[in-house]
Amino acid sequence: MPGGTQVTDKPEVLTNDQIAAFQEKLKTIEAVPVEDGEMAVIETNFGTIKFKFFTKEAPNHCANFKKLANSGFYDWTTFHRVIPGFMIQGGDIYSKNDNPADDGSGTPGYTVNAEFSKIPHKRGIVSMARRGDSINSAGSQFFILVAPEYPSLDGQYSVFGEVTEGMDVIDKIVSVPRNESDRPLENVYMKKVRVVKQ
Repeated sequence: MPGGTQVTDKPEVLTNDQIAAFQEKLKTIEAVPVEDGEMAVIETNFGTIKFKFFTKEAPNHCANFKKLANSGFYDWTTFHRVIPGFMIQGGDIYSKNDNPADDGSGTPGYTVNAEFSKIPHKRGIVSMARRGDSINSAGSQFFILVAPEYPSLDGQYSVFGEVTEGMDVIDKIVSVPRNESDRPLENVYMKKVRVVKQ
């Protein structure tokens, strides 16, 4: 079932009707806070990435990521945008359908208001993507920095985590061949994403 917790060993391709139904279902699921000791675990076809949460600085974004991850939302989404020397971006439910042209435009069907902090954007930081200049438009898409620092993002995007394991995996992902839109030529999958006690 789309959005279920059962994990398959191959990509789950959804129709846009199935995506819309999943977005409606998400509105009925309550986001609960990330607890002490919980971490995000992202299993990709390049290896595993783990990150810790900044629950004090961005409690709502942390809770939202946990809700999406543990509902199966991120399973078989892709890192649809990779820019060497900058970042990798993923978490779009539209990357589960069979139309790569709409990757980057999907949401969970709602938004989360910005939670800016003084945590700087640097290598390993996990931050929320948003739509253009609309500050309160983050939903499900996030990016992970590979740049040593990127101060122009500070105070503009909501930082909610930091990688603790798997930067080597991220370095591999950011270096894959890509097209003129920075989309990998071959899909980089998040096969399974969960928030778990470590």
